[in-house]
Amino acid sequence: MAKILLGVTGSVAAIRTPLLNDLLGSAGHEVRVVATRPALYFFDPLAFEPLKGPDGKPARNPERVTLDEDEWPGSSEGRRWRRDEPVLHIELRRWADLFVVAPLDANTLAKLALGLCDNCLTCVWRAWDPSRPRVVAPAMNTFMWTHPATARHLRQLALDAGGLDVPPQAGPGDMVRIINETHPRLRVAPTQVKELACHDEGDGAMAEPADVAAVVESLLQG
Repeated sequence: MAKILLGVTGSVAAIRTPLLNDLLGSAGHEVRVVATRPALYFFDPLAFEPLKGPDGKPARNPERVTLDEDEWPGSSEGRRWRRDEPVLHIELRRWADLFVVAPLDANTLAKLALGLCDNCLTCVWRAWDPSRPRVVAPAMNTFMWTHPATARHLRQLALDAGGLDVPPQAGPGDMVRIINETHPRLRVAPTQVKELACHDEGDGAMAEPADVAAVVESLLQG
């Protein structure tokens, strides 16, 4: 079984994080979550093996849910970095066998494609060992999904992950199909058509958690 790092970004689909975590865990995998701050608007990190805080109340378990502030412990109190302290995004990369980003919102997709690394999750992606597999599950409004930037960013992810070239005119759906058919270490969980949280109806919703888990299994077994 695999050690899976589950990245969660600020899409409404992040409400499915506990379910996806449970599905991956039920398959025998060890799961750690790394979340962006906006993602916490949609799921409660206390749902993941909370610790007992100094006041006796449940507290986030940083071994299960990593946030940006874990990169710089004590910085809010004025503490500075100390030599030989671990670099958290590197430690997470070393720990994980597979990196899943689900949901992958439009903002983070753009950051990954452009090489930006301004939070722990994007730093892990930038520092990722290219010999290890990755899965992304996009989630965004239909007009965001069909925006020309989306296909362009997916194409860049494929190029960065292993030199796969694709026709520049390919749309986002074409990009998903081409990546999944030809790339050995990168998979994209196909979006679905449904009524979205904003009440628009169309393509762009994240794949069902069971489908994301199935993509993970197929990549690990392939």
